[in-house]
Amino acid sequence: MTDEIREFLFAALTEMKYDIEGADDDTVFGPAGLDVDSLGLAELAVRVEDRFGVAFDDDEAEALAMMTVGEFCRAVSRRIQPASAH
Repeated sequence: MTDEIREFLFAALTEMKYDIEGADDDTVFGPAGLDVDSLGLAELAVRVEDRFGVAFDDDEAEALAMMTVGEFCRAVSRRIQPASAH
């Protein structure tokens, strides 16, 4: 599942005009990595929510900038698992 999430993330970031060249699971979203600004993170969160049926609250949206791609993929995957178990 995390592979699917990662592919979706990179496709969305490319669509949003972010440079993902060389990005991997250890790349952070914030200034030290992909340099996705807060507006970009909010849009990315909405796209992920729409695609995978998960939700992020405002506090979590701010924490996204500190996450790596891998951490984010695992966080989304954990939210999907319980929902699909029903």
